[in-house]
Amino acid sequence: MSKSQGIAQTETYTKPSLSIQVKGISYIIKRIIDILAGFAGCLLLVPLYFYVRHKNHQEGDFDPIFFRQKRIGKNGTLFEMIKFRSMVPDAEEKLEQLMEENSEIKKEYETNKKLKNDPRITKAGEFLRRTSLDEFPQFINVLKGEMTLIGPRPYLPREKEDMGEYYEQIIQMKPGLGGLWQVRGRSDLSFVDRCLLDVEYTRNWNIIWDFKILLKTIQIVLLRKGAI
Repeated sequence: MSKSQGIAQTETYTKPSLSIQVKGISYIIKRIIDILAGFAGCLLLVPLYFYVRHKNHQEGDFDPIFFRQKRIGKNGTLFEMIKFRSMVPDAEEKLEQLMEENSEIKKEYETNKKLKNDPRITKAGEFLRRTSLDEFPQFINVLKGEMTLIGPRPYLPREKEDMGEYYEQIIQMKPGLGGLWQVRGRSDLSFVDRCLLDVEYTRNWNIIWDFKILLKTIQIVLLRKGAI
């Protein structure tokens, strides 16, 4: 390589801006927090597992404790999200049946992608959802790096089309165990509203915002506000 080529290459190099460097460091901090929280959550998951199993057995429910479902991850990759099962084992089939039999239920689900008074939820599942304990196994996903502590909502593959123009923006970050959608309405939000909040989060993300959302999430969970 000639001296002139070396000079040309040196001149074209641009040092990353301070904002880019800060964001890079913030992502590292975010992952470290995820690892620590994921590890702690998995430790707490052990006694919680036996408690949930005991509650299920009391109700005569001996089906699998965990519920695994494909969700959309960062950059559109699919991963298997883990939750404590709070519904009957054949929940998807029951949903199709309910929507065929009841037009109001169909309209509600198509608008919100959930049912306010979902008849598929078991008695033990009502307790799990009311206390948000059904989400606890997702600490495994956080530890594995498939999810993050705070992020956009983990969407179902079938919801991709409904996400429309928001999809590409939302998948730029890992889905979160908690998020902006959870502290600004949670179960009271429509599907589009949740998408808009996730877009707002991904466009304006910073580590300080994560801490604020985390503190608000803990408060909401303790008050059992907006859980279904």
